[in-house]
Amino acid sequence: MKAIAGTLVVIGTLLGGYLPHGSFGILIQPLEVLIICGGALGAYIIANPGWVIKAGFSGALGLAKPSPYNKELFLELLGLMFKIFNKARREGLMAIEADIEEPHSSELFNSAPNVVKNHHAVDFICDYLRLMVSGASNPYQLEDLMILELDAHHHEAMMPSGAIGKVAEALPAFGIVAAVLGIVITMTYLDAGPMEIAHHMSVALVGTFLGILVAYGFVAPISSELANRADAEAAFFHVIKTCLMANLNGYAPQVAVEFGRKAAPGHDRPSFQELDEYLQSQK
Repeated sequence: MKAIAGTLVVIGTLLGGYLPHGSFGILIQPLEVLIICGGALGAYIIANPGWVIKAGFSGALGLAKPSPYNKELFLELLGLMFKIFNKARREGLMAIEADIEEPHSSELFNSAPNVVKNHHAVDFICDYLRLMVSGASNPYQLEDLMILELDAHHHEAMMPSGAIGKVAEALPAFGIVAAVLGIVITMTYLDAGPMEIAHHMSVALVGTFLGILVAYGFVAPISSELANRADAEAAFFHVIKTCLMANLNGYAPQVAVEFGRKAAPGHDRPSFQELDEYLQSQK
């Protein structure tokens, strides 16, 4: 909803400032849009691997929905980690083997349906719990491995944002290309009347206008919001890492999830009381 509201504000203020003195019809230039957006799309396709192209489009469309990384999701995650650690502490590490081998049929994991939707998070949790069950108990080595994996994951998560950001940088230049082509066309009408020449000049200038508008009004904000969501996902994984490391270092389940709570971003961090009440409600 935030993305839709922002788009409406951009369009509404632009038209509100222009229409009292200008004609809306002159702004409708499909061929200018074809040149600008088609050129930018072609450059986007040339410059990026297939998975980045796909992730960029799907991520941009996904901005119509609110970010899933909120206080409720962090509460659900911490509750899941507490249940896993508590079961391992009471029944031994081998007791969670079935849960981490088949997380989607596990009662523990299915108690956190929103966490399970993030298959990267589920794989991350299960992979490191599997290492712990297998006897990998050196906290320094595991933490180094987690950091390496999370850095690689975050780098990949930021690539669609960076690619779309490059498109935003290129769009004003494609607007100039469209304007230059419009001037070239205008030159063929020099023997026409001044109104005809003025019309074609206006069409040419619309190309520059559209390139700048689409770049800074829409594409650049999309790139920024994709980066924000990648950072939010990184913070989510950091909470998982913190919980796992606290458990590996021998802290009790309640303390391990408290470590994770403190690692959550401040605006989405549940309070100690909220977490305690949530855990009590899950028993």
